[in-house]
Amino acid sequence: MNFLGEKEKKLNELLTKLKNLNFNDSNMNKNIEYLNEQKNQLEIEKRELEKNYSALVKEHDELSKKLDELKNQEKIEKQKQLNFSEKIDELNQETDILLSEIDEWQT
Repeated sequence: MNFLGEKEKKLNELLTKLKNLNFNDSNMNKNIEYLNEQKNQLEIEKRELEKNYSALVKEHDELSKKLDELKNQEKIEKQKQLNFSEKIDELNQETDILLSEIDEWQT
């Protein structure tokens, strides 16, 4: 029971201190006003940062799409180049065959 009595005594002391606090302290009011101003400024900065972040995400998405398109174009161009090289090889082989046939006819 002594334990509860001590707790009750401490609570009463704390309540008395709280009642005696002067909430009209001008210094405290200035601090609260300053903190409110800082909070408002931080909220403005947060909104601006979120706006910039959204713009960057959008730009990133657009650049990613363009990069994918460029990669696809590069693949297509490589395939075209490969096909072209194959056609040239085929023509070279046909030319070699024709030249050898012409050589045979001449002899």
